[in-house]
Amino acid sequence: MTQGAGQGPVVRTATLRDFRVPPYAQTPVPPSDAPAHPGSPFPDGEFPEGYTPTARDLPVIRRGDTVQVQTVPDPGPVPDGLGPLYVVGDVHGYLDELLAALREQGLIDADGHWAAGNTRLWFLGDFTDRGPDGIGVIDLVMRLSAEAAAAGGYCKALMGNHELLLIGAKRFADTPVNSGAGTATFQAAWLLNGGQKADMDRLQDVHLQWMSRLDAVVQEEGHLLLHSDTTAYLEYGSTIEDVNDTVHEILNRGDADECWDLFRKFTKRFAFRDDAGPQAVRELLGAYGGNRIVHGHSPIPYLLGEVGSEDGDEGSGPSVEGPHVYADGLAIAMDGGVTMAGKLLVVRLPLDN
Repeated sequence: MTQGAGQGPVVRTATLRDFRVPPYAQTPVPPSDAPAHPGSPFPDGEFPEGYTPTARDLPVIRRGDTVQVQTVPDPGPVPDGLGPLYVVGDVHGYLDELLAALREQGLIDADGHWAAGNTRLWFLGDFTDRGPDGIGVIDLVMRLSAEAAAAGGYCKALMGNHELLLIGAKRFADTPVNSGAGTATFQAAWLLNGGQKADMDRLQDVHLQWMSRLDAVVQEEGHLLLHSDTTAYLEYGSTIEDVNDTVHEILNRGDADECWDLFRKFTKRFAFRDDAGPQAVRELLGAYGGNRIVHGHSPIPYLLGEVGSEDGDEGSGPSVEGPHVYADGLAIAMDGGVTMAGKLLVVRLPLDN
């Protein structure tokens, strides 16, 4: 049974266990002298390009490890004529944590209805997979969108790579796609990246239509909002409008290979980290405008460096108290790592360094 809004917090498994392949996704690897099945998660014994399951390309945090995240000061007064601006990091099916975080900020009431008047709220994508109730999260965001609009505000959402993954798994299932590293399928990639059977069973056309219409990039008051910390957006257009139109056109055409390539590129991460990070941020800001990027996708603990190993003991998970401002102050990371017992972040913009 999916946990209800009035119950206690979800008991989550931490770190490595969070990212193991679900039992129903554990397709046997064919012998080396046998042809790979198109739906195998491990064709030719290797991960196809674009899968990037977290357990493979990210370090594992041990229980007891902590991550220091700088405290964010009060954002100050709201500009005249505008409601305050809030952003939400990756939710990944953790509906109860989302409801609690929205209530804490005064955005919804005790019954889960919009209570923030003309406030503006943006979700940065990745509503499903890994957590217990991705469809419940989508239903909530869709309902809040209508309630916020009726109250003079708005609640909107961006396209995350897991939205692309769920759309692809539903539309194309085990249809082989050209991954660039052997045969792959959306179905296998979805399962490897935390796809939940309960979400697929409850997925309806209205959810698919809603996800397919989400924009990939927007700008709000000098904040360039996007899901992934990658410069791959530049490959889809020189303006925000071009990028969003191109993404929608690709999804409408329904070509499996083209959708796979879009998913693969939006799964890239860490472009704003390390020495080259500030320049990568400036490339995007130069093309699309804004003074600072706000993104999800890469959990804050991993952006701050390797703080554990797969051989280490599991524990209580990372300590994340707020967003991570980095890349010379030009980027704000919003994925607090809720899937690894971190924190689901809902914060008000602007933030100071």
